[in-house]
Amino acid sequence: MPQKVVRIVKSEEVMGGEPRLEGRRITVRQVAELVEGRGLSAKTVADRYDLDIADVYRALSYYHDHPDEMAEVREKIRRREEEALEKGAKTLEDLA
Repeated sequence: MPQKVVRIVKSEEVMGGEPRLEGRRITVRQVAELVEGRGLSAKTVADRYDLDIADVYRALSYYHDHPDEMAEVREKIRRREEEALEKGAKTLEDLA
């Protein structure tokens, strides 16, 4: 049985418009941070988030194929966190 190809999609109302795996609430950036930032294997990430391993590699490919977009996403998050801290946020829950 052929597997459904999961696309990378964006919509402002889901995950703040970050590129993410279609039908999921995990972003391309999150996948890249887990694999490249925390050193988890692609298989571990796939298993942990109930993804096909190809989806993990698709997200990593997108991340590296769109460096300017990913830099904009990181900057947007940094600004949002900075604004929350200025407003008195003390914990991650306060940042939401």
